[in-house]
Amino acid sequence: MGHQKKALISLLLGIAIVLGIVIGQLLSFDQEPKLSLQQSGKDKIDNLLQFIKDDYVEKVNTDSIVDEVAKDIMKNLDPHSVYIPKKDVADADEALEGSFTGIGVLFQQYKDTFTIIRPIDKGPAKNAGIKAMDRILMVGKDSLFGHSVDIQKVSQKIKGKIDTKIKLKIYRKSNDSLFTVDVKRQKIPLVSVPVHFMLNDTLGLIKITSFSDNTYDEFDQSVKNLVAQGMTAMILDLRNNSGGLLKQADLISDEFLPNGKPIFFTKDKKGTTNKIFATSRGEFEKGKVFVLINENSASASEVVAGALQDNDKATIVGRRSFGKGLVQREIQLGDGSKIRLVTARYYTPTGRCIQKPYVKGHAKEYEQNFQNRLTNGELYYKDSIPIIDSLKFTTPKGKIVYGGGGIIPDVFVPLNSNEQMFQSRFFAVFLSSSITDYLDKNIVTLSKISEKEFIEDKSIGKKLYIAFKNAHKGNKNPHNSFVKKKGRKKLENLLKALLARDLYGTNAYYKILLQNDSMVQKIFEISQAHDTVE
Repeated sequence: MGHQKKALISLLLGIAIVLGIVIGQLLSFDQEPKLSLQQSGKDKIDNLLQFIKDDYVEKVNTDSIVDEVAKDIMKNLDPHSVYIPKKDVADADEALEGSFTGIGVLFQQYKDTFTIIRPIDKGPAKNAGIKAMDRILMVGKDSLFGHSVDIQKVSQKIKGKIDTKIKLKIYRKSNDSLFTVDVKRQKIPLVSVPVHFMLNDTLGLIKITSFSDNTYDEFDQSVKNLVAQGMTAMILDLRNNSGGLLKQADLISDEFLPNGKPIFFTKDKKGTTNKIFATSRGEFEKGKVFVLINENSASASEVVAGALQDNDKATIVGRRSFGKGLVQREIQLGDGSKIRLVTARYYTPTGRCIQKPYVKGHAKEYEQNFQNRLTNGELYYKDSIPIIDSLKFTTPKGKIVYGGGGIIPDVFVPLNSNEQMFQSRFFAVFLSSSITDYLDKNIVTLSKISEKEFIEDKSIGKKLYIAFKNAHKGNKNPHNSFVKKKGRKKLENLLKALLARDLYGTNAYYKILLQNDSMVQKIFEISQAHDTVE
């Protein structure tokens, strides 16, 4: 009881501290916030902080105290509300804004050196002559080599204000040269629709990885490009998409739905409801649509999947989505910090709330989404997906759908053992090191191969597999025997796809990877059985 009482007192004190400091500084609300904190309580907290600052035996940064208390307060609300300190705001905003300021490189620490895997096309680094597998030894006067190099700190050194120059000392192994180059920092787009291509004469695929400020524009252009190539049916890949801006999910859903059709609605604790409907515009209202989801499809991606499923517009293929049905509002505080506060729940057109159950706070069990589903068997068997009969809903055409935790697919595709193995972090280390080693040894030859030639060359996967096997010969890890017996062809394909990503980008990666994708294969089976794709 003593610990609980102290914890409660600490929490209440923390709430009072934060409210006392940020009172009157909240922005981005639809209306003025109503605060009931008594002035005497605020004075007491202000005095306490002042006493700590003036008289405590050691020097204390009271701002850092407030930051920590604010984090604890948000953690005790729900799994998604979050406090973002001022120093972290820029990084947190990048994903939603769809860009960052930098030099445009994909990098990793290879052995003891900061190594460029691929400079982004038309980016500042590539324009300055930087090539794949170049080693950056120094940024200005700061050294970037040695096993103690912190990748996060390196990234911060390279980022900076737009149009400012950064001096890099480069080592190029291919010709054993050492040189210095100045690179001007520019806005680098974070592409959220990195993949779009035709799978056959009529079926196209578009992948959305997040929902940022640029997502709808990127998606719209991708649709137009594929329609011009003959697309009459689409696979919309939302797997591993953790969400983002709700407005972007609205705009993309509208591309598929006729005027007046419901997309979603939100409801806050006061019961205020806001309904969103499709408009008269829409690039793909008549085409056939398949939506791919998995256990990591969340938030805005579930809004799109739910809207298309409930309106009988799309066939949802895959595994049950994450189950985030909460709407957050970003509020900027007076000192430059921010909170992202859950202010409402959203509901699909049939009235489903797909938020999965949670206890107050950031419960560890809630965050262990994949492991929980792996344990209960639902990643392998559709019958293991939890269904609540009282949360049964019916679409306009009579299809039964369920609320209570995620979007349940119309067509279930189990996780296979190869996917589980290849997705493990342990195995990823072996894959990454093998690909980088291969790049380092063969970059001159590989740079002369076009993307089309690379994709069509069936020998590359075999060469990579042999290199992978030789590099890790003798390593005692739980995957060796499995790879030898069952997974060689899939591993060859995965290694080739990973190398293509480093050489040419995400589009090439998916063109290769999807050749053995179980969900895409399932769609071809469905199409052939029902003659839905010509």
